[in-house]
Amino acid sequence: MYRQAARGLRPSPISFRKDAISCVSTPEVANHQEKSRILAKSTASGKSSIVTQKMKIATYNVNGLRSAISKGFIDWLKATDPDMVCLQEIKIQPDQLDFNIFREIGYEPYLYSAQKKGYSGVAILSKHKPEHVQIGMEHDLYDFEGRCIRLDFGPWSLISVYFPSGSSGEERQAIKIEFLVYFKEYIRSLKKQREKLIICGDYNICHQAIDIHNPVSNARSSGFLPEERAWMQEFIEEGFVDTFRHLNKDPHNYTWWTFRQGARSRNLGWRIDYAMITDDLTDKLRSAVILPDAIHSDHCPVLIEMDL
Repeated sequence: MYRQAARGLRPSPISFRKDAISCVSTPEVANHQEKSRILAKSTASGKSSIVTQKMKIATYNVNGLRSAISKGFIDWLKATDPDMVCLQEIKIQPDQLDFNIFREIGYEPYLYSAQKKGYSGVAILSKHKPEHVQIGMEHDLYDFEGRCIRLDFGPWSLISVYFPSGSSGEERQAIKIEFLVYFKEYIRSLKKQREKLIICGDYNICHQAIDIHNPVSNARSSGFLPEERAWMQEFIEEGFVDTFRHLNKDPHNYTWWTFRQGARSRNLGWRIDYAMITDDLTDKLRSAVILPDAIHSDHCPVLIEMDL
């Protein structure tokens, strides 16, 4: 079904120029990406600072970065001390925050905002200098919405991605389905150049019944539709590992709860945030946990540890 919804949609060739921050073709998006160089201007080329070591990588949909900061996000960051944090739904422009708040505690921020203020956007906070920063995924709409950023470190790459939600109606659901098709093809192309991938983010999909609090009543809800779940299964079968589910088969582990009806206190949630890795990194995985006690958003973080 999802293939039919996006028939004919194909990604354009991927550029890997080390001096390239953006490869989007439209002037409007390219101009916006130029503004986002806050974040990538000093690291588009050069040697990575990483040597093989145990790395802690978190992914967190913060539902507004400034809002999360006001709720203690910086204190959480200090206490948890991940090497890198993939953020989604940052809802902020480069000039709306003093990013030294992160540099002061050892993180360089790499930001890709949506052009629409107060909407979407992704970022990666990193204690390590990447060899290359790639913002966007060569698609005008998805790049307009600031949905993907990638950092390259030696043989492996880290991606922060925010999949569209389809819960607002048929039009956005159709865009979501088109995104799924495009993203899979984009990653297929990327893997030809960057084989070892860590793809963290809000996928806005519950893969299995174990990943949602009431699979029967939600069977026709966006985020748990058969075609979305089929996409997730096929994506995994193409060589990816769901790190949390690989190590934990227990139910009632969720990463998002609606603000309504006390859902979080009752643990009526959805597991829609993932740290996916290519299967050639599976032997490097040491742990994967969900951190529901981090309450800066309607989501909570996922944290993995790997030998990289």
